[in-house]
Amino acid sequence: MDIDRQKAETNTSPNERVIAQKVHVIACGAIAREILAITRINNLDHIDLHCFPAIYHSYPQKIAPALEEAIADARSRGFKKIFVGYADCGTGGDIDKICEREEIDRLSGPHCYSFFSGNEAFAAREDDVTSFFLTDFLARQFLSFVVVPLGLDRHPELKEIYFGNYRKVVYLSQEEDPALQEKAKAAAAYLGLDYEYRFTGYGDLARELLAV
Repeated sequence: MDIDRQKAETNTSPNERVIAQKVHVIACGAIAREILAITRINNLDHIDLHCFPAIYHSYPQKIAPALEEAIADARSRGFKKIFVGYADCGTGGDIDKICEREEIDRLSGPHCYSFFSGNEAFAAREDDVTSFFLTDFLARQFLSFVVVPLGLDRHPELKEIYFGNYRKVVYLSQEEDPALQEKAKAAAAYLGLDYEYRFTGYGDLARELLAV
């Protein structure tokens, strides 16, 4: 070990050394529950999770500016490795630009529906062009993340405008929960669409977190 490196490590506090060994994951709050489950099941104690508000799922223009601030903050606190727990998620490539500039990786795929399904499997399907997707999170939060933001509670006539070209609701389930299945069925009925259930588990999200 060279002298400069030895001095640097000697002058580093135990807490700083612990932080430097962790992976700081900056993620969407809409998948926080799944990330925590994966880290718990697989004993991924090296992952330090920071989530943005889940509502950013519906307002992707907020993600990139918040991400730049969060990366700068994480580096100022001593994190050496950072991973972005977002796919592109409607940012039009803005997340990729930040990741390229900062030399960090993100979740693969265009959005959570894809990586939960498995990106290759999702891309291979040709029957989902007219599908509206729900995840466990969106099945739980259908009212606050779909109905209210779109104004459907105040103007139900907008359902035809927003969803007239959809044919079915596809519920991509991370946990086999009968109560959530009933919520997803009710959402499909509310929108006047057919219903399809697909159990995905954690898909590529688990594989990629295990690799960081």
